[in-house]
Amino acid sequence: MSAPAVEGAAATALRSVLSRVQRAAERSGRSPDQVRVVAVSKTKPVSLIRQVYDAGHRCFGENYVQEIVEKAPQLPSDIEWHFIGNLQSNKVKTLLAGVPNLDMFESVDDEKIANHLDRMVANLGRKPLKVLVQVNTSGEESKYGVNPSGCLQLVKHVKFGCPNLIFSGLMTIGMLDYTSTPENFRTLSDCRSEVCRELGIPEDQCELSMGMSADFEQAVSDCVSQIIIHVRLFGCKDQNNTLLRWEALTFELDQQYLEQENTQRRISNS
Repeated sequence: MSAPAVEGAAATALRSVLSRVQRAAERSGRSPDQVRVVAVSKTKPVSLIRQVYDAGHRCFGENYVQEIVEKAPQLPSDIEWHFIGNLQSNKVKTLLAGVPNLDMFESVDDEKIANHLDRMVANLGRKPLKVLVQVNTSGEESKYGVNPSGCLQLVKHVKFGCPNLIFSGLMTIGMLDYTSTPENFRTLSDCRSEVCRELGIPEDQCELSMGMSADFEQAVSDCVSQIIIHVRLFGCKDQNNTLLRWEALTFELDQQYLEQENTQRRISNS
């Protein structure tokens, strides 16, 4: 398969995902514009991300500071970068200074990281940063996030104690199979209801984010308001190391693309 064919598969996958999101939103009586697709591009080369960008997508997510600070300067400045994952306090400055177009930090799970982000945004003279509060809805020790019972208090701290942060909603990384564990999403939705009721926030102004690639259509259909779906357009593996097929684009295609790039690089250097 030629490189252009592989590159075209990324655009094909994007169109397929957006089409499925649109249908799922319409089935639930909502506008597709209420659903934001974040393409999680961790470990993927800049050249492949650029193919998805050229297909019209602008919202990408990364999990590692080193990766995002290396990739962001090589890609157009109108990309809306999201950082998804645990962040050590000593890397806050590296992230915020290295990615001027960081649009959202999705993983505020305690007051300490909120305070570090708030101070650094002020020190760097950045505009206020949108953040999501991460909730551990599954109760798994391997997952980060505030306990649902502490969600409201953390949101209050962000909203009233961190003037350089904009509280934008809640997120969770649920269990792998959404269909069999919809209670993860219901817990997140219940947290939103409590937060909005106590703070007087309209629910349509409090986003919900589910970190998943499988069964995302069910999550879109179940949500009564805005939701962000983290869709790995580039291929991913589940906890049993089984490949999750994603439309026309698969992990194998990704690997083939990298192999072709390495071959071209060797030819250029020979």
